[in-house]
Amino acid sequence: MRNYQLSPLDLQILKLIANDARIPFLEVARACNVSGAAIHQRIQKLTSLGVLKGTEYVIDPEKIGYETCAYIGLYLKNPEQFDHVMDELRKMPEVVECHFTTGQYDMFIKIYAKNNHHLLSIIHDKLQPLGLSRTETLISFHEAIKRQIPVSDKEDGL
Repeated sequence: MRNYQLSPLDLQILKLIANDARIPFLEVARACNVSGAAIHQRIQKLTSLGVLKGTEYVIDPEKIGYETCAYIGLYLKNPEQFDHVMDELRKMPEVVECHFTTGQYDMFIKIYAKNNHHLLSIIHDKLQPLGLSRTETLISFHEAIKRQIPVSDKEDGL
């Protein structure tokens, strides 16, 4: 992966939109002392370079009935089934993240379930048939911190 060299204007834009993704471009332009067209062009460039990964609304899972958040470490019986397991995980709407990790797990996933009974059903009926030797589940009681990575003016990010 290639890192993009961020200009001071890019950094200022990123700081503003990281704090409020719905901030109007003209307000960003005023804060940066440039034209709205310049902001629009920079946002497009940052998006095309992959620095920005689009915009989205974030749904609160609890508000739509998903009260249990769990992180599950997956151990595969046969590591050759890795691609097949990934394909099947993509089909499960409850799986919202999947990470390839170092350490003890072959994969580490984040899921939302309606309740603990639903969680058990997902593990037993959807995950185990994928060829797992076992799973380890951690239930999250509360998400205490969730934020964007800070945008730093310094080259080394420190």
